[in-house]
Amino acid sequence: MSTWRPTDEGLSDLLQLLREALNPTDSENVQEIPDYNSYLAYILTQMPQEDQYVRSVAGLTLKNNIRAHFPTIPSPVIEYVKECCLQHIGDESVGKAVGIVIASIVERGQVHNWLQALQVLMQKLDDSNTTVVENAFTTLHKICEDCSRDLDTTVGGVQPLEFMIPKFITFFNHPSEKLRLNAISSTSQFITLRSTPLMNAMNDFLSSLFNRATDESLEVRKAVCQALVSLLEMCPTVLFPHMPNLAEYMLFCTQSDDADLALEACEFWLVFAEQDDLREHLKPYLPKVVPVLLRGMVYSEMDLLTLGGDEDDAHLADSEQDIKPRFHKANLVEIERADKNDLEEGGKKKESSGAGFEDEDDDEDDDDFDDDLDDEFYGEWNLRKCSAATLDVLCTSYEGEVIQLLMPLLKTELENPNWLHRECGILALGAAAEGGVQEIAPHLPELVPYLFNNLSDPKPLVRSITCWTLGRYAAWVVQTAQQSPDARKHFLEPLVQKLLERILDNNKRVQEAACSSFSLLEEEATTELVPYLQPILVTLSAAFDKYQHRNLLLLYDTVGTLADVVGSALNAPQYIEVIMPPLIKKWQEIPDESTDLFPLLECLSSITTALGTGFKQFAQPVYVRCVTLVTKTLEECQLAANDPARDLPDKDFMIVALDLLSGIIQALNTEAEPLVAGTTPSVVQLLSICIQDEVAEVRQSAYAVLGDLAISCFDQIRGVVPQFMPHIVSQIDPQAEHVSVCNNATWSAGEIAIKWGAGIEPYVEPMLQRLFQLIVNPQVQRTLLENVAITIGRLGLVNASLVGQHLQLFINPWLVTLAPIRPNEEKASAFSGLCEMIKANPEGAVSEFLLFCQAVAGYAEAPASLHKSFGDILNGYKNMFAGDQWEQALQNMPPEVKTPLHERYGI
Repeated sequence: MSTWRPTDEGLSDLLQLLREALNPTDSENVQEIPDYNSYLAYILTQMPQEDQYVRSVAGLTLKNNIRAHFPTIPSPVIEYVKECCLQHIGDESVGKAVGIVIASIVERGQVHNWLQALQVLMQKLDDSNTTVVENAFTTLHKICEDCSRDLDTTVGGVQPLEFMIPKFITFFNHPSEKLRLNAISSTSQFITLRSTPLMNAMNDFLSSLFNRATDESLEVRKAVCQALVSLLEMCPTVLFPHMPNLAEYMLFCTQSDDADLALEACEFWLVFAEQDDLREHLKPYLPKVVPVLLRGMVYSEMDLLTLGGDEDDAHLADSEQDIKPRFHKANLVEIERADKNDLEEGGKKKESSGAGFEDEDDDEDDDDFDDDLDDEFYGEWNLRKCSAATLDVLCTSYEGEVIQLLMPLLKTELENPNWLHRECGILALGAAAEGGVQEIAPHLPELVPYLFNNLSDPKPLVRSITCWTLGRYAAWVVQTAQQSPDARKHFLEPLVQKLLERILDNNKRVQEAACSSFSLLEEEATTELVPYLQPILVTLSAAFDKYQHRNLLLLYDTVGTLADVVGSALNAPQYIEVIMPPLIKKWQEIPDESTDLFPLLECLSSITTALGTGFKQFAQPVYVRCVTLVTKTLEECQLAANDPARDLPDKDFMIVALDLLSGIIQALNTEAEPLVAGTTPSVVQLLSICIQDEVAEVRQSAYAVLGDLAISCFDQIRGVVPQFMPHIVSQIDPQAEHVSVCNNATWSAGEIAIKWGAGIEPYVEPMLQRLFQLIVNPQVQRTLLENVAITIGRLGLVNASLVGQHLQLFINPWLVTLAPIRPNEEKASAFSGLCEMIKANPEGAVSEFLLFCQAVAGYAEAPASLHKSFGDILNGYKNMFAGDQWEQALQNMPPEVKTPLHERYGI
């Protein structure tokens, strides 16, 4: 029993602060007072004469202190707080605050260090006072939420859940709604852990749960649905015996008038659809599920009230909360593959971002449909979105079966005179696109013109969903248009024209949907859009004057994507004079400290690559400002390092500026040299700092610029290359945490090797030690592997004897990696290096002679010098092998290898 007592003066001072509704923690250095938290506990539990509000504020402050400072609070103080709280958990006036403090101590101090709290709380569940029971259960529920894993362990030979879960289940039938709800929610916390005590009590759990399926309380029914969804996800087999009745129940709840209950139930079907193992179990219910999902996709009255925007609003400025935060992905150097479908990272040469690398988010693709929904349908996750997402997954999982069920329902919806039902039908058609396009394709010649007509609907929500759905069918439109001029005239050309009209719509939601869909069309159509560049650019240019803040950011992406896909076709005076003035105007308007620069600079990076030397007339001010952005960010970093009170700058400004510098240098090539030489401070000087930055994305972008400088302006970096090389070597790291940095450093090393020649010799061996570990590792991402192989080849080109002596170690993975990529300069220089290495050490490649022949046979457009080297090596091996050995090698070659080698090289 604690003997601590407060002093009158200390108690008076603290009470005064609490009465003034101040947080004492923020007011004074009170944490330094050893028994400060004892005072708070005393006020909370021992002063019933004090105002309830003051006591509750004391409890809240005590809880915050425990969460923030638990390790530094003296043990005697903690013990006093524990003692007070356990005695007063049933206090009618402050029992809730006491429970919150108890839960905080259990969480921060861990369950096994205060088992007494669990024992007391469980005992209180049998108290005759309902308030005591409710306070105890609310506290237990909080502990189950925060400490589920801790509770699911054995402590001193005892597993707390063995006693807790059976007790909780007995409360499922309690007369108190609050206690039923706490009991179900507390027990459900352990489903995802598949806790053994819960699994042992599963029959009782399910039986009691099903008894509450028709509970009079809506909140309890929602908790039942949540529990069933969790069970379906984590241990579905326990539900299989009950599936017929369960499916009917969930269908009933999915159609509830209460949107929250309907959403909880709809999640059941989404989880069901997403699990391949459950496919056969869901199949019998599809005829009932699909119509229910379709009904759930109709806008509710609440949806419409929340959305608003049923009018022309293009002239109204956006509120700041409408603007999503922008983050920039640093430049990743990639090369083109022969089969783009075989490259998960994308396949564009240098302008693409680092998607697909392990230090990025590997799950992005899984959320594509959800992202589409977020873009098209503002607001939180709701029944409409969940229903559409479920239909999307079902169409992908069951393909024709779901489409056959859906099409008659769709016909009814699409022909409905009520715009809400037509809108729902168009949404469903879009949701079915990814998985059902083959089954829907026969209907699309009629459906696509129908969608074109709906782009002119008086309701903005119909126009916007129609844009979204047409975007989902962009691939079909493009593929169909490629089959005949008539199809192009009836599908592609109207789609381009009508989406452009909607890009200039007077409703912001329609503008956004049209821009997003046009970006999808750009990615599918690529150079098919070249004949329509003039109207496209005129429209996008006009949109710069019309759009408010939010859609303007999206417009940059649409323009940038167009530049990416049409490439050099954009480099024509009539196009440049249309699209560049609005971009330069925005460039001049946006201040250096605005994050709106991110999408603009990304857009300009794409434009520079497309225009090439056509960008030269705009390059100087853009280049100088990028250098300024990098300089300012570095200066702010230095100031923050010297003064901890200063905020660190946002380094995305530096990253996006480096990436645009990279784009300008690539675009202008050797014509960039005057810019690089004439700008102060020198970009080379800035790179020497950036390649050592602690932020990986800064280093990644810096190495991209360094490699571009090596290609275009090597004389500008020749003198400082020896200073850069140790850093490059260190970043070629087989255990690299940031693979994209390793990738760009590796690529820049290869570019430097080509230009520096023999100068790189001192660094060849240290680089090879690291490159060889990467090339033989099948777990390394493909883009990095390709750059590793190219750099090894280029090092071999300038130092064939040194690298060639290791041929046997790397030639197999080297050929496997580089054979599939498209013929280009990188591939040619790498294979030229391989040829020099084979000439220096022919024995090193003998074991992989057939693989070498396959690579040569697949290299149909080799440059003349490389073609000659291939022929020399093949003839060299013919002379090197004895007659029988050569004949045996030829017999082992498949015809697709032997024939081209004979035709091209006469062997």
